[in-house]
Amino acid sequence: MTTTPAPADNLLVLGKIVSVHGVRGEVKIYSFTDPIGNLLDYRHWTLKRGDEVRQVQMVSGRVQGNVLVAKLRGLDDREVARTYADFEICVPRDELPALGKDEYYWHQLVGLKVIDQAGQVLGRIDHLLETGANDVMVVRPCDGSLDDRERLLPYIDQCVQHIDLDAGEMRVDWDAEF
Repeated sequence: MTTTPAPADNLLVLGKIVSVHGVRGEVKIYSFTDPIGNLLDYRHWTLKRGDEVRQVQMVSGRVQGNVLVAKLRGLDDREVARTYADFEICVPRDELPALGKDEYYWHQLVGLKVIDQAGQVLGRIDHLLETGANDVMVVRPCDGSLDDRERLLPYIDQCVQHIDLDAGEMRVDWDAEF
């Protein structure tokens, strides 16, 4: 399928094709959504690998263990499907479901300046990790940081006091020495 792609800065990576499945051209996908099956809610994908971009339509998909298996329109051959490995699956940000008050997507948190209760800048959120018990923010030093330490802060209510996306800041209750 070829449709007009969304502007690159509006795309969000939600998964990655990792290999083929079976002999009929299905692909295995690692989903970055939670739960993983949420990626199947989007039928039109922009696939990106390096400078290569393709527009595809998912015909069907299912959760199989800890991966997804999907059938893409016009992809019926295992060897051709193999060439789709390592493509990132992107969808326009504006297609994501609206969130409730005080709910955020991870991509909204990345880049926020993290400030402790004393007003000290601990760094910026580089990325987040899913650990099982709770999500963890990886905070790396930036211009104006208190020091040059990388910190791992739990993304929990006891730590995160306030998020201001417009100001690009997150206020936390965290001991800078920890």
